[in-house]
Amino acid sequence: VQLQACGGGLVQAGGSLRLSCAASGRSFSTDGMGWFRQAPGKAREFVAAVSAAGTSSYYADSVKGRFTISRTAGASRVNLQMNNLKPEDTAVYYCAGKTGTGSYMNARGYGYWGQGTQVTVSS
Repeated sequence: VQLQACGGGLVQAGGSLRLSCAASGRSFSTDGMGWFRQAPGKAREFVAAVSAAGTSSYYADSVKGRFTISRTAGASRVNLQMNNLKPEDTAVYYCAGKTGTGSYMNARGYGYWGQGTQVTVSS
């Protein structure tokens, strides 16, 4: 599976962006999907995830109430709506497919990754 993330860009603090991740090669409809991010000089961190059926979602504390992850059951696309963006949200955002067991927050459980899309939030 190849993942293609898009929707990043430059936005002022308080603004919104919508990231999207699509698959090619095969469907990821049976996999949980997650978004991670990595800021310069920092480790990659979990942002949000959604179960394969789209019925359960998980968020990092830092984005709860501001970000919403969504997918349509059976669809090979997952979205991340980001509202009330803050400068500390600036990072490269990666989508990933969960192929292992364990917590959705653990990057080690994800077996395939997209190339990343840059999000920059100015103050």
